[in-house]
Amino acid sequence: MKKTLLLFVIVCLISSLQAQKEKELTLDLVFKSREFSAKRAQGLQPLQDGKRYIQIKPDSINAYYYETGNLSEVIVTSDELIPAGDSTSIPIWGYELSGDESKILFPTDTDPIYRYSSRSNYFVFDLKTRKLTQLSSNGKQGLADFSPDATKVAFVRDNNLFIKNLNSNEEKQITFDGLDRHIINGTTDWVYEEEFAVTKGFHWSPDSKKIAFMRFDESEVKEWWLPTYGMLYPDYHSYKYPKAGEANSIVTIHVYDLETGTITLMDTGAETDQYIPRILWTSNPENLAILRLNRLQNHLEILVADASSGESKVIYSEKNKYYINDNNYDDIIFLDNDKEFILMSEKDGFNHIYLFDIKGEQKSQITQGNWEVTNLLGIDQKNRKVYYQSTEKSPLERNIYVTGFDGKKKKELTPVKGWNSAQFSADFSFFIKTYSDANTPPVYSVNNGKNGDQIRQLAENSKLIEKRNEYGFSPKEFFTIITSEGVELNAWKIMPHNFDSTKKYPVLFSIYGGPGSQTVRNSFGGDMWEQYLAQEGIIVVSVDNRGTGFRGEEFKKMTYLQLGKYETIDQVEAAKYLGTLPYVDKNRIGVFGWSYGGYMSTLCLTKGAEIFSVAVAVAPVTNWRFYDNIYTERFMRTPQENPDGYDDNSPINHVDKMQGKYLLVHGMADDNVHPENSYDLISALVAADKDFDLMLYPNSNHGIYTGYNTRFHLYKKITDFLMKNLKGVSEEE
Repeated sequence: MKKTLLLFVIVCLISSLQAQKEKELTLDLVFKSREFSAKRAQGLQPLQDGKRYIQIKPDSINAYYYETGNLSEVIVTSDELIPAGDSTSIPIWGYELSGDESKILFPTDTDPIYRYSSRSNYFVFDLKTRKLTQLSSNGKQGLADFSPDATKVAFVRDNNLFIKNLNSNEEKQITFDGLDRHIINGTTDWVYEEEFAVTKGFHWSPDSKKIAFMRFDESEVKEWWLPTYGMLYPDYHSYKYPKAGEANSIVTIHVYDLETGTITLMDTGAETDQYIPRILWTSNPENLAILRLNRLQNHLEILVADASSGESKVIYSEKNKYYINDNNYDDIIFLDNDKEFILMSEKDGFNHIYLFDIKGEQKSQITQGNWEVTNLLGIDQKNRKVYYQSTEKSPLERNIYVTGFDGKKKKELTPVKGWNSAQFSADFSFFIKTYSDANTPPVYSVNNGKNGDQIRQLAENSKLIEKRNEYGFSPKEFFTIITSEGVELNAWKIMPHNFDSTKKYPVLFSIYGGPGSQTVRNSFGGDMWEQYLAQEGIIVVSVDNRGTGFRGEEFKKMTYLQLGKYETIDQVEAAKYLGTLPYVDKNRIGVFGWSYGGYMSTLCLTKGAEIFSVAVAVAPVTNWRFYDNIYTERFMRTPQENPDGYDDNSPINHVDKMQGKYLLVHGMADDNVHPENSYDLISALVAADKDFDLMLYPNSNHGIYTGYNTRFHLYKKITDFLMKNLKGVSEEE
């Protein structure tokens, strides 16, 4: 009797402890609380002495020593950033330090324009005089940037370029033809910003005597109109959006000479139907490098132009049977000796680093192998070494290496398994490492630049790990799937909390799948919603199909001219495989995706209707003819050249196959994937007499967060739909 009573007490205690340990997630906790936010080291930047770095703190920007972590100095405090006549300080979260480290630019009252662009009221803080000065009182500025000698600031306003002399306080307008929806000077149009990830369309020469700038003539580009509701009559915003096969802006490159006041046109050739994705100065202040790319994006040239005459010559040319990797445009670096430059290329089938002389002759392939360089982190020109991040150990991992310009004496600086990134000191003696893996939130540390040894930690997230354990989070686990064609696909899964192998569970695919993307990676990400679904008894899975990145050019580019075809085949095969597992209910396999992922989830429910029973598509592309030309033509060429490629895998043309439950969501002010995509899909679904659920969010863009409670409402809507249609359907039904 005593033993029975004791056993009962022990069981009760264990049950009590388990109940205390495994708390339950709610959608409020997932989307409204910051309890599960990871700590981060904010605003880190190396100083030129190589011994110190600066970091943003709650009420100041401070300088610290790499070696000891001791405070070197307080750069600026919030109390020093109160504008005259105001009572509150301007925010310190964003700043630009001048090249000579004597001044800082701070933006405030920032208005977003598109994904990356914005305009602000800028202030200049002089670190010597401790004086705060407004950059301009004539209207908000964009892209404010110090000259190398820190005596001037250039910026864009109303599509024109301006220069502010900080010594004389004179503001000078450089261009005068800027006009909304016609002429843009010093910044880029919508499609360049979105697809070439560039907004800054001007650059100071190294000697501060000239400014090179882009000029966009978008007069012939067709407009798109987006309505805004909430007033008696809706307001309309129009902007230039070149769709596949349609006319682009004509881009020209100019150089303004501050001493003479003259503007010189650079020679970029007679062809105007082309792209100029980047401009950059060489180490010679008289030579401007211009990247020239043909419309099909499979031929890249580097031109060097004389800044005074505009005459140019081609020093590098690269052709690709598919397309040029657009992620490499920022990794073209001219060395200080004015005799060499470094770039990254996929020309041997994997992304690697190369050294060329100024005439364009290859001197060495610095890295090589069946793996990819993912980030060029720094070039030690004095010692002729290159620091980089790569996938050498696994496409799922990132590690940091250093090697010589000749590719010899390579050394790994981060041998730990997981995701490693690094920011090096000016002399490469130290680096600040950010480390995480799929189940470990970020850890920030200062490391030795020679051997990679950790010197000290800056920040870690042990408390977040404890909190995740309290809620019984399931680990993200990696596995591979071999398709019927023998293709190996990388995948991860999050199993239901308190998983029982004798039960059958529904599965939700979380999908993106677009060209060069990667969702299956051994790094810490936002998995709170997935953990909530796992708590509710849903297996969450993600699979990187063919066309995704970091496994070589052939794996990534095999979807060329046929976006959606092989990606859908791979996702369907992955779902078939999971359906064979004893703990998976093959009749309850769903898919969720956003943007390209929404395109994929819609294809899975149509072309893969016999496998997928539920799909959620947020802001999907439904016909590539509706999307912008830089992105679409890179992978598909034009609709005129490749009509079948556009039509064969357009979900609109396969709605008759749809059988399962479908939720379609779109922001009605989406400037990226226009709501037209969903509207035309709705018409096709109605014509095919297909039932579906629909949610539209007025005034919301591609991210769907405009307005109070919008993001929470969106995910509650999706979650409720999945609970009813994926979890709630029994195997027998």
